[in-house]
Amino acid sequence: MARLGALPRKRPDGSDAAPGALRGVRGRDASTESLALDSIIHNRTRLGIVSALAANESLAFNELKALMQTTDGNLSVHARKLEEARYVTVTKSFEGRRPKTEYRLAPAGRRALQRYLDHMEALIHATRDTLDR
Repeated sequence: MARLGALPRKRPDGSDAAPGALRGVRGRDASTESLALDSIIHNRTRLGIVSALAANESLAFNELKALMQTTDGNLSVHARKLEEARYVTVTKSFEGRRPKTEYRLAPAGRRALQRYLDHMEALIHATRDTLDR
C-alpha cells in the first residue's frame, strides 16, 4: 500500500514505473522536493490568513479577525508565526489616535501557498487514482 504523499511515477507510455519511484508535484522529480506539507501554512488559521491575503491586496487586523472568526490573541500568534517565516508583511500605523495593523502577503508567502496548493492537488489526484482502482 502506498503511503500518503508517495505518488507513483508514470512512464511516458502510461504504465507504472518501478516500485518506490516517486513523481513529485506537477511532475517534478520528488527526490528534489520535500513530500512533507508546509507546517507553517498547513495550520487551519494560518492557511485561512494566507488565503485571505492572496485574495486581497491587504487586510487590517480586525478584518482578518472577523474573517477567521478568532480572538485577538489567537490571530496575533498565528500572524506572528507567518511574519517570522516572511510569508506576510506587517505595517503598523495610527489612524488618528487608534493603532492600525495591516497585513499583506509577501512574495515568499505567495510562493509557499502555491507550493502547498500544488502539493494538495497532487495528493488529491493520487488518492483519487487509488480509489478508482
